[in-house]
Amino acid sequence: MTDRDVPGLYERLKAYEGRATTTGGTGKDPVNEPMIRHWCEAMGDTNPAYRGPDAVAPPTMLQAWTMGGLSGHTAHSTVHDELFGLLDDAGYTSIVATDCEQEYLRPLRPGDRITFDGAIDSVSQCKTTKLGTGHFITTRMDVRANDELAGTHRFRILKYAPAARKPKGRRPRPVINRDNAGFWEGVAEHRLLIQRCTGCGTQRFPWLPGCHACGSDRWDTVEASGTGTVYSYVVMHHPVFPGFAAPDQHGDTTGPYAVGLIELAEGVRMVSNVTGVPYDKVRIGMPVELEFLRVDEELELPVFRRAGAGSYGAAGAGAGTGTAGGSGATGGED
Repeated sequence: MTDRDVPGLYERLKAYEGRATTTGGTGKDPVNEPMIRHWCEAMGDTNPAYRGPDAVAPPTMLQAWTMGGLSGHTAHSTVHDELFGLLDDAGYTSIVATDCEQEYLRPLRPGDRITFDGAIDSVSQCKTTKLGTGHFITTRMDVRANDELAGTHRFRILKYAPAARKPKGRRPRPVINRDNAGFWEGVAEHRLLIQRCTGCGTQRFPWLPGCHACGSDRWDTVEASGTGTVYSYVVMHHPVFPGFAAPDQHGDTTGPYAVGLIELAEGVRMVSNVTGVPYDKVRIGMPVELEFLRVDEELELPVFRRAGAGSYGAAGAGAGTGTAGGSGATGGED
């Protein structure tokens, strides 16, 4: 998408420069101490100039006094909407704020009555950015206090057509280190290993360097039986990452998937995907059993299939296919 696809577009956009977007706007409240106090508390600004009988408003509050709140202002023209409509029709449908510039001409003090005028300051030629191709639109607002120019506010946005992105289908690699290497060695052997403190016998997951019950750093492992139940779960809808999403009936990796907190028969819990059942049929208390899913040529992960659901390929659309971090346990070693 470029302006070449819409002949004469830039000339029509350029014609909006200088046209008023707001004329005779009025601040809904005069400059006042409560708003100054709220602003300073939110920003953590303790400057004494903003307190006391001779207080002034923080200069960066310039735009705050012009905002219309939920009910908006009535002084706006249709110029802004017309300009954006032209860009939308040309395919530049996305928007992102880029920066603002403020110029301060005099301090604002409690009691000042605020008025303002706005206009389209500039429209850039078509630009190509990492986000996509589009136009930078700069609006200018002149802010007055008791009819005296107090400052200007320029706000710039990019109205653009998003660049096409190629989805990355590979699952992120788990971080394997000296603390959790034993866990992943077990996965490679199709064994789900749980740490067990040799001091007090407490089992733990995810893997940790020391026992949370007695503090001992000595441990061995036990192999999980692979049975458990869904203790809790969430359904991941957005954003959809191709490396994690479930295959639909066409084999495409799109759509939601379930992430469960699985309570193993051994009493510990781990986070993994629930497979073998559509994401909207997962239920708390549902029995599940361990299986190892080959994600790609380099990565295999433990997941939990609904008990008795059969092979993964027979699960159909909606079966989740990836772990959500629980299998990447961090922990200790002897």
